[in-house]
Amino acid sequence: MADAVADAVTPGTARRTTARRMPRTTDPGPTLVGVDWSDYDAALFDLDGVVTPTAEVHMRAWAEMFSDFLASWDGDGDTSPYTDQDYFDHVDGKPRFDGVRDFLAARGIELPEGDDDAPAGEVSVRGLGNRKNDAFNEVLERDGVEAFPGSVALLDHLRDLGMPLAVVSSSANAPSVLRTAGLLDRFATVVDGRVAKELGLPGKPAPDTFAHAAAVLEVPDSRAVVLEDATSGVRAGRAGAFGLVVGVDRGAGADALRAAGADVVVGDLQELVP
Repeated sequence: MADAVADAVTPGTARRTTARRMPRTTDPGPTLVGVDWSDYDAALFDLDGVVTPTAEVHMRAWAEMFSDFLASWDGDGDTSPYTDQDYFDHVDGKPRFDGVRDFLAARGIELPEGDDDAPAGEVSVRGLGNRKNDAFNEVLERDGVEAFPGSVALLDHLRDLGMPLAVVSSSANAPSVLRTAGLLDRFATVVDGRVAKELGLPGKPAPDTFAHAAAVLEVPDSRAVVLEDATSGVRAGRAGAFGLVVGVDRGAGADALRAAGADVVVGDLQELVP
């Protein structure tokens, strides 16, 4: 397993910020005045939609694949047009094949599972998933990707604090996206879809991939911050014992992220830089 991509730095070696975090409550929308980063020893970032705008590429790839499939499907089930809400409700943040299964189940459509390497033209769960992945890689190769400026600002700030960072992504394409964006060396570990499969870790909304990243960084879950833009990822953070769950609203909606368990919702990670 090649999930270590940079040397982790020792936390606590630089001056910390002074903004205070309000105590967590049972209110569905806890209020954070700021983040005192000295309360934490690691930050665990989702990738698509949090660090890079590749969530939009994923959305387009999913929409293209499912729209073509629904237009050609003549079996049982709901074949009404695929919408962005379908993405947020059934696909966003999940491992690729889980997203296919959950969307098809919501439409009452049953397909054979297929093999991991099923051809993109095969009408199966894994065939559709591989068709989507091909579309994503074509867009990435053609257009490239640049990180959100606010996300880079937060990465710079946490680097200055000496805080080890991880990417935790359901996508199997995470290393190539980070490499294209010039950020691969910013993260001490990348736990992506391939790593999760190799280790037998359930994907989001289970907390296991985040917990594995924290363990690789040798940081207790309670001292790690989870940063996510998908409700499934926020639920993963809430299901674990993590110190703070930050929702990044790139389209899922602040209310939905809070309902999923986010302690705070921001529109851009620049808001977390003192």
